[in-house]
Amino acid sequence: MSRLLKIVLLSVVLLSSGWGFFAHRKINRLAVFILPPPMIGFYKKNIEYLSETSINPDTRRYAVADEAPRHYIDLDDYGDSAVYKLPRYWNQAVKKIGVDSLEAHGIVPWHITKMYDQLKDAFMVRDPHKILRISAEVGHYIADANVPLHTTGNYDGQKTGQTGIHALWESRLPELHFAEYDFFVGKAVYVPNIQLAAWAAIERASDAVDSVLRFEKELSEKMTSKKFSFETKGKQTVKIISVEYSKAYHQVLSGMVERQLRASVKMVGDVWYTAWVDAGQPDLKEFMNYTPTTEELLKREEELQKWKERIYLSRQHETRDN
Repeated sequence: MSRLLKIVLLSVVLLSSGWGFFAHRKINRLAVFILPPPMIGFYKKNIEYLSETSINPDTRRYAVADEAPRHYIDLDDYGDSAVYKLPRYWNQAVKKIGVDSLEAHGIVPWHITKMYDQLKDAFMVRDPHKILRISAEVGHYIADANVPLHTTGNYDGQKTGQTGIHALWESRLPELHFAEYDFFVGKAVYVPNIQLAAWAAIERASDAVDSVLRFEKELSEKMTSKKFSFETKGKQTVKIISVEYSKAYHQVLSGMVERQLRASVKMVGDVWYTAWVDAGQPDLKEFMNYTPTTEELLKREEELQKWKERIYLSRQHETRDN
């Protein structure tokens, strides 16, 4: 396999992970600033860790068997109006559908609640390492739940001849337009029912799926010759979706990407705050001297590098098989 193909394959995988590393980091970072005074000091002190660790769930997707279903839910596999008919609570869903079937189609709305419970417990036992790690990771799953393409089995347009739309919507557009967005979303508020809030996010995201796919299909037919361009990355030249096409798609979406990013930031802050309140509002000032150890940070970097290597090898095998 040529060096160019290796780079292209790795780039495709990295861009198709959740919101994309860029957006996941930004969402957690921005969520810190909507926290109330008793929380913001500790979170702001560890903002780099919260931002960088936000991508950990993606780095585990090809190493941990149970990880992938936590990032999505394929609602269309359950039939018409599934987003409104599926049981909201995990025990009810298991009783009606079964664990194996649920995991086969994705469990992100239920997993958010599980992570919230873990965060609340971390606050209650006053464990700063767990508070930071779980805060970062629940932020990832919340962000994924706000992505339309994470609510459909046609997650990359592979069923409609639109392969590549995943990376376009979730990574290319945020990276091109992030500086234009308004992230004044108000202060974090208490959420009475995290599970229902997670499902509300899924409903909003699912409602946008048709527009995400239809608008791109229509635009592709109009701009076929302008859809792709070549960019130089270091010493390599790679084929990517053009800036002109990306901006045109962003325009026809009428602010959708910005709305979903804003919703993600607000929901992350709300869940962090709610877990803290439900844990009895522990004094986080006692953790101000805590900093994730160099060993912890190095371990995360090692895990990320191993993940990239696994992705490359997996894609290399797929290419050989095809």
